[in-house]
Amino acid sequence: MATKQRGRPRSFDRETALEKALRAFWENGYEGTSVSDLTREMGIGAPSLYAAFGDKRSLFEEVVRVYGITHGAGPGRALTEESTARGAVERLLREAADEFTDPDHPHGCLVIHAATNCTTPEVERALREQRGASLAAIEDRLRRGSAAGELPESADTAALARFVGAVFQGMSQQSRDGASRVELEAIAGLAMAAWPGGEPAGPGARE
Repeated sequence: MATKQRGRPRSFDRETALEKALRAFWENGYEGTSVSDLTREMGIGAPSLYAAFGDKRSLFEEVVRVYGITHGAGPGRALTEESTARGAVERLLREAADEFTDPDHPHGCLVIHAATNCTTPEVERALREQRGASLAAIEDRLRRGSAAGELPESADTAALARFVGAVFQGMSQQSRDGASRVELEAIAGLAMAAWPGGEPAGPGARE
């Protein structure tokens, strides 16, 4: 009598499953997303999840890395690609208004929202450090702009960086609360109106 062969584990597309996990964490936060939520959204069983990604925390760490080079890559590009500090910050905020309200994915920033009510110390600390690194990148760009004479000598680049970070984080939360792209763009415009030294001189400005 032939012995019954054990079936092979069900295969799945790892990248697709990871994107679904990303959206689950993005929508519900780290604490608000259970393993059962993840397996349901990803379309795999718990054994497959653990085998492919490790535990929930390991999966979330990978999700955050993927987010940083996909949906969350905009701020880094703005800070490195724009020729002036002001241009970089304005692009950062205006692109955030668009990204945070994109109907094709959950609103706001995953790194900001996932930390809400987070009671897992390691995760909370990692997210805080990532936000700190983002703030440091903004301050570094402002310092370089200041060194190039783009800001008044009296400008406090550390305080300005924190101001930009506060506006960015506030826009993320407001998008979660239903603010539209137009409303967030207005916030970005008001923030830029507070830029040290005022508006940059245009082509028709007086000598």
